Amino acid sequence: MTSLALTKPGVTTSILPGRGGFFGGLSDAFWRHPKLLLFLMLTPPLLWLGIIYIGSLIALLLQSFFSIDDFSGLINYEFTLATYAELLNPTNFDIIVRTLAMALMVTIASAVIAFPIAYYAARYAQGKWKAFFYLGVMLPLWSSYLVKIYAWKLILAKEGILTWIFAKLHLSWLLDGILTLPIVGGNSLSVSYLGTFVVFVYIWLPYMILPTQAALERVPANLIEAASDLGATPGQTFRTVLFPLSLPGIVAGSIFTFSLTLGDYIIPQIIGSSRLFIGQAVYAQQGTAGNVPLAAAFSVVPIVIMAIYLWLAKKQGAFDAL
Repeated sequence: MTSLALTKPGVTTSILPGRGGFFGGLSDAFWRHPKLLLFLMLTPPLLWLGIIYIGSLIALLLQSFFSIDDFSGLINYEFTLATYAELLNPTNFDIIVRTLAMALMVTIASAVIAFPIAYYAARYAQGKWKAFFYLGVMLPLWSSYLVKIYAWKLILAKEGILTWIFAKLHLSWLLDGILTLPIVGGNSLSVSYLGTFVVFVYIWLPYMILPTQAALERVPANLIEAASDLGATPGQTFRTVLFPLSLPGIVAGSIFTFSLTLGDYIIPQIIGSSRLFIGQAVYAQQGTAGNVPLAAAFSVVPIVIMAIYLWLAKKQGAFDAL
C-alpha cells in the first residue's frame, strides 16, 4: 500500500498508512492525540500524590482535631481544639522550641561551613579536582544513615577517639569544661546537645554544599573583578557581591538542613539527652502512649513551620537555585 499525497498551493502533506497490530494502532492513537498520552502518563503519579500522600496528610490533620478520653484512653471523635491547646503546655512547648532552635543552629552552622568549601569548588577546582570535590561531598551520602550515626556514637563516647585526642593534646580540661555547661553538656558528647548538633551538621552538610556551590558558579567572575577594581576590600566584595548573589543557593540548601533536622527523630534518639524533639514526641505519643491526636498535632507543627519557611524561601528565589 502506497502513501497518498494531498497537494495544496505551497503545501505538501503525506498521509502514511496506519501500522498494523494492537501496539501499532495504539502508537498511532497517541500520535494523533498527544494529550491522551500525557494524561495516561501523569495519572498514576498524580493519583499516588493525591490519594496516598495528600490523603494521608488530610487524615493526619483530621486526627489532630480529635481528643483522647482520659478515663478510657479511647479517641473521642468530636471536633475540638483541646489537643492543640495541649501543645502550649510547658513540656510540649519546650519540645517545639528545642527542636526549632536546633534546626536553626544546624542550618546556620551548615551554611558557615559549606560556603568556603563551595566557593573553592566553584572558583578554583578544575578537572580532576572538581570530580574529587563532588566525590568527597557525595560519598557520605552513599553509606547507611544508621551506620554513620552509630559510628559517631562511638566517636563521641567517653571512651571514644575524640576523648583520646583531647587527652593526648592535654586538653581534657577543655572537654570537661564544655561538658559541664548547663545546656549543651552532659556525661559525654554522645549524650549531649552538642553531640546531637555535631552529628546533625555532619549528616546534612552535603545538602547545603551542593546548592551553594551551584549558586556560586552562576556568579559572573567579572563582577568580583569589577568590585576589586573599584577598590572594594575582600570583606566588602563578599557583603555586596558574593553573598547577595549566592543567597538563593544558601536558602535552597537551608530548606533541606532545616526541614530534615526539624523532623528527624533517629539522631536525637541515639545521640543526645533524654529531652525529646518533635520527631521523638510523635513516635512516643503514637507508639508508647497511644495518643494519636496529640501525635498528629505535633506532626502538624513542622508542616506549618515548613510552609512558612518555604514561602519565605520562595521570595528569596531559592527554588531557582535547586
